[in-house]
Amino acid sequence: MTLIEEFTKPYGLVDKIDAFGYLDSLNNNPDAPRKHGKVVLVTADTPLKASRGEGKTTTTIALIDALNARGIDAAAVLRQPSMGITAAGSKGGASGGGKASLTHPELIDWGLCGEMGAIEAAQNLLASFAEKAVDDGLLDTVIVPRVSEVPSRSLRSVVVDAGKNDVHEKTVLTPTCELMQIVVLSRSMDEIAERVAKMIAGTKDGKAVTFGEFIDLWRITNILADAVKPAKTETKNGSPVYVHGGPFANVSIGIPSLVSVEMACALHDVVIVEAGYGADAGAQKWLDIACREYGAQWPSAAVVVTRASTWRDDPALQWRYPFHVERLEGLGIPTFPLINLWDGEDDQVPALRETAAELKFRDPIVGNLYRDGGDALAPQLDAFADAVSADGAPETPESHKGMPLVENVKWVCEHAYGVPADRVVMKPGFEESLEVARALAEDAGVAFDDLALVAVKSPATMTDNDAAPADERTVTLKKVDVHSGAGLVHVNLTTSLTTPMPKIV
Repeated sequence: MTLIEEFTKPYGLVDKIDAFGYLDSLNNNPDAPRKHGKVVLVTADTPLKASRGEGKTTTTIALIDALNARGIDAAAVLRQPSMGITAAGSKGGASGGGKASLTHPELIDWGLCGEMGAIEAAQNLLASFAEKAVDDGLLDTVIVPRVSEVPSRSLRSVVVDAGKNDVHEKTVLTPTCELMQIVVLSRSMDEIAERVAKMIAGTKDGKAVTFGEFIDLWRITNILADAVKPAKTETKNGSPVYVHGGPFANVSIGIPSLVSVEMACALHDVVIVEAGYGADAGAQKWLDIACREYGAQWPSAAVVVTRASTWRDDPALQWRYPFHVERLEGLGIPTFPLINLWDGEDDQVPALRETAAELKFRDPIVGNLYRDGGDALAPQLDAFADAVSADGAPETPESHKGMPLVENVKWVCEHAYGVPADRVVMKPGFEESLEVARALAEDAGVAFDDLALVAVKSPATMTDNDAAPADERTVTLKKVDVHSGAGLVHVNLTTSLTTPMPKIV
């Protein structure tokens, strides 16, 4: 029996892996066999519509199938999709499509191993503890929101104890909650417990009170114990895929769990990590949060997916795809454009390659991945394979820990959205929100400027108006929220939506 098999058990049609236990065993047994896989980041163009994907998961699956067909040991790490979006028809699932699909997609899209449900239950239990603390005189107000995996417009505005105290209660989707972030960013159950203890439950006499001050954390960690284990599934062609974590990329951190990526890197030579939405969302957060602040591996290469229509159909928005590619290249990451064709677009390939050459891109990878899967990519991956096979791991740029928040936001706006600091504007009330957030963090014993920045934004736009001329684009800062347990501070900008919103089809 191999070491990983000691930490793996069947769970219905898939396997569950105790990634915490496996990595701890590796650390305690340095002579145990392990690999040191390279991370490849799959991201995408900013979509024309937030509900329409560009094909990142389909690309990720086709890519690992193609690499394995070439004799390169490759695996992928994906996030667990939220039933609140998948089931309501607002967006496709997270299991690929056509020849680039996972086995048992119905499991992936409909709950898998109960991870989402366990995180939902645990955070709602925390909210209940906070409400009880009000009754006990330990809190005056409750800050932690309840969460739901089931989307409903009615959850946008909820009043509890109607007609008496009329307490307004906030409800968000599971992938946006702080406990989801804690699971994704932690590397042990002890770390999860420590982070939950730092979560702000509410306030007493205007001062922040954390959960660690009044609850026994074993109640929460027991609920989460089985949910923090990644599910080991595979593509239709047998390539390994690990599914764990599910935060949205527009209003959260948009990355799979760090422990699942580290586990995969110990087992495979190349690990494809898919970050949510476009390069301005999930990729920005993988680089600036996971890597700079939480020690994840800097990518050895990146793939930026687009559709022919997204790239060229709206002249006012054509600047976005080249911006993403050039930005990642500018960070020293070999970046490969990938154009995901739909039916009827094969005749456009020569023109697409010509445009890419004019933009001085690397030779683009082009194919109908739904129709042809990894077979479409395998012959085109020579340069890509060379990039991920290069000796040595890339160095991670310096942390932004300690950088004042507004300065950090302006840095992200300039580097990830192309908007200089003098065109970052503050909405009335932003500075007051900033001071409240800073005071809450200090009350919780957290250094405010050490928190990692999460940009909360629309997935379909990088600025207040992406169609505006380059010298007129702005980014508006709206409000600040502290997630002290996760070690994050959220800044709302442009437009965003954190409350459930179904689209019934």
